[in-house]
Amino acid sequence: MQILLIRHGESEDDFLEENYKGTTDLPLTVKGVEQVEKMCRRVSVEFPPEFIWSSTLLRASKTAETLSNTIKCPVTLLEDLREMQDRENNLDFRLRAQNVLAYIRENSANYKRISIISHGGMITKIIESFLQLPPAINDVWFNSDNTGIHLLEYTDHPYKLIRFSNSTTHLE
Repeated sequence: MQILLIRHGESEDDFLEENYKGTTDLPLTVKGVEQVEKMCRRVSVEFPPEFIWSSTLLRASKTAETLSNTIKCPVTLLEDLREMQDRENNLDFRLRAQNVLAYIRENSANYKRISIISHGGMITKIIESFLQLPPAINDVWFNSDNTGIHLLEYTDHPYKLIRFSNSTTHLE
């Protein structure tokens, strides 16, 4: 199964203070909507998913809704795909990502390709879980630009693939 991990488009949250953690639920900006439309065109041509999972936060759910309408596939919102919460420490956040990835894999077994629309921190934690990095490691960050796409793949072989990471060629 292939998993497209996609960060939402630019949102008003991007302009908050530097130590902001992502819990505020603000909409996409005009530029963010344009980024999402470009990403959707690319995904629909190059690697359309059969199913979409998304964070419930507005910037992600709107990104998922636009992709779903573009490629005509269902979308399900999951609270556990939200960004790190104020009450969570790094270990709790990682364990939530690990659990939500396991849940998504189990409930997507009938699909060859799915998409997960989420946030930069959650995408990093999902990739850490995919790679089975020890949860105690907290010094890794997988950069995700607005509408950046990562393509992960579980193969029939005993290994997993990261086909590409943070691709934003649709914005060029």
